[in-house]
Amino acid sequence: MTLTPSEHRSLNEVRADVLRRPGLVGVELRIALSDAYDDWLQALVPDRAGIELIAVGGLGRGEPAPYSDLDLVLLHDGKVRGLTELADSIWYPIWDGGVGLDHSVRTVDEAVAVAKDDLKAVLGLLDVRHIAGDSSLWGPLRARVLDLWRATATKRFAELRELTRARWDVAGEAAFLLEPNLKDSRGGLRDTHLLHALATAQLVDFPAPVRAAYPVLLDVRGELHRRTGRAEDVLRLQEQDSVADALGLIDPDGSPGRDVVLRRVNEAARTIAYSLDVAWRRIEATTPARRSTRARLFGSATAPVPERIGLARDVVAQDGEVVLARDSDPSSDPGLVLRAARAAAESGLPLSAFTLNRLAEEAAPLPEPWPDHARDDFVSVLGAGQAAVHVLESLDHAGLLERLIPEWTAVRCKAQHNPVHTFTVDRHLLEAAAQAAQFTRRVSRPDLLLVGTLLHDIGKGFRGDHSVTGAVHARTIAQRMGFDRHDAAVITALVRHHLLLPNTATRRDLDNPRTITIVANAVGDSPDLLELLHALTIADAAATGPAAWSDWKAGLIEDLVGRAHEVLKGGEPPAVTPLDDERRALADAGELAVQIHDDKVIVAAPDAVGVLYRTAGVLALHSLDVRSASIRTHNGMAVNTFVVEPRFGRLPDPVLVRGDLARALDGAMALAERLREKERSYARTSPPRADPPTIHWFDDDATDATVLEFRASDAIGLLCRVTAALERCQLDVRSARVSSMAGVVVDAFYVTTRGGHPIPPDARPDIEAELTRI
Repeated sequence: MTLTPSEHRSLNEVRADVLRRPGLVGVELRIALSDAYDDWLQALVPDRAGIELIAVGGLGRGEPAPYSDLDLVLLHDGKVRGLTELADSIWYPIWDGGVGLDHSVRTVDEAVAVAKDDLKAVLGLLDVRHIAGDSSLWGPLRARVLDLWRATATKRFAELRELTRARWDVAGEAAFLLEPNLKDSRGGLRDTHLLHALATAQLVDFPAPVRAAYPVLLDVRGELHRRTGRAEDVLRLQEQDSVADALGLIDPDGSPGRDVVLRRVNEAARTIAYSLDVAWRRIEATTPARRSTRARLFGSATAPVPERIGLARDVVAQDGEVVLARDSDPSSDPGLVLRAARAAAESGLPLSAFTLNRLAEEAAPLPEPWPDHARDDFVSVLGAGQAAVHVLESLDHAGLLERLIPEWTAVRCKAQHNPVHTFTVDRHLLEAAAQAAQFTRRVSRPDLLLVGTLLHDIGKGFRGDHSVTGAVHARTIAQRMGFDRHDAAVITALVRHHLLLPNTATRRDLDNPRTITIVANAVGDSPDLLELLHALTIADAAATGPAAWSDWKAGLIEDLVGRAHEVLKGGEPPAVTPLDDERRALADAGELAVQIHDDKVIVAAPDAVGVLYRTAGVLALHSLDVRSASIRTHNGMAVNTFVVEPRFGRLPDPVLVRGDLARALDGAMALAERLREKERSYARTSPPRADPPTIHWFDDDATDATVLEFRASDAIGLLCRVTAALERCQLDVRSARVSSMAGVVVDAFYVTTRGGHPIPPDARPDIEAELTRI
């Protein structure tokens, strides 16, 4: 007899029991959940002819994730009475138990009809499994769906690819993301299901490497669901350590568990994505989709097409892929790997899987240093831009890239813990080099730019400051590639100083002559190196993520480079810019004034302790993020200029800002409390990080002041609190440069004592203590 909902435990309670069992992870967890769900559902379905409950999706495959929805179909033979009431008696207990449900009620004919018109439906029904009831219905359904899929899969190929690419556009590539979507990203679980569907249609074989990669994603997803208590498929940074601990993932070299779990996911996703690419191409080679490739190569989709088209010596194009000529001999041709890679990048065609495997097994190693032609081929690959990313990835997948650059192993699937980054280190380097390719006609040495950009973060795979360590490895790599001593030194300098321009432009006062001199000295008085660093900086930022670049930052760097070029031409470093007529007039008026022009706010007020921090606080209340601040005095008036960015796209009315500032300066406004209220209103959607602030001192970066660099999690009113703390410490702030990316601020203040002297070392601990208490 079927139990009523009140006579058995809720599905949520059954699931919770499974999740509480100690040591139950991975495949054992999936089996236990599947069995528990089956048993619970079977109690709801009457044992009568013409009714059957079947599962599709994760439960259909016997691998449910803890908090995923159940996907169920109630099959019937069309003769059942009271069908609606029966269906409700199944669905409502599931909903009442707090478990998500996708459901339908259909006959076999109706289910097949839906599959004919709905691609997602037919793919889902490939994983159908009997749960309870009359088991005579699901067999015919599965057979008919299988016949339908095999008969129509080729015709639906274009639609399938379009759906897949749309999903990738949203979720990105799991192989290179720091927070991959385990389900929807390229190389995720859905792509494995797609490979299974293509194999079921007998279009390709299911790849053996995917059989090992797939459980890795399932295991991680299971623990991610369990740890978050919801159907979360994006492996967020804050969850990675706990997931690694649950799975017992420990790196013998001492790396954090989060690095281990992310590397496992990245590597598994790379295997799945590569296997799907190969599958696409094999299917495409036997379908009309080949015509697009033929049209691109020969100018007409209907023109006679030779079987093989020569691309380079012993390298040809065939069926939309780059392959080796029949009489090629990789074992006696050390340059063949790079020659084939160049042909692939320049033609926009992929290297075939067979070719990559053959090169991996037979290719002779390059002599060291590389011959000129090999180095030229490698630089040409990089110069192909985005096409180079896919070619070099395929070389890496085959183990060929690390033979060319052994140091690459250290950065493969290497996590980056700076939230501004989108990609793993290896993919970031490839993307940066692809971005640098657009500057090859604007610089004097495009080859050095491309190689230097490819290697700029190679030091992140090794211990120590990655710029310093990376420079050492970059010199070794450049010499191995056959660059002469001068060129190797330029590549080394590009890696050593790749952060020089962005860090200086966003953290230092460009009106300070010492700032420009430091940059000129770092590039060794070489305009060419400065030009290359400028291009590398832009490419690096473009490949980092959307938070790494802005018009404001681009303008600062452009200004810095322009000033440094003037010095390199023999000019003098710029002196402090005098007040313009507008600001001088504001100061001479002797009254509180606020002017707002585009992205600048100019504030004139009687010079007194507290003007700076109160002004910063009022700007924060009006939702203005300060990017830089210039602090000047004239005739007893403080004339401060702030470069700002409105948090919500609109600049405030200067009259309102002046009114609030007047009240703040008079003590009539509870500024601190108003800022706390505003910060609390944002905390619901953007909780502050718990990391304590850090303080750094620089004595040689300013002419007659000390540079204090303050790094902390961003918050409403932070600049106000920091400048207030500096004033409590009896410091004068001459200028400030404020930079905020991905929720982290790096604020640089040019400070002196009240007497105008640099900050003595013995006074710094007390200042640091005051700043860490804000």
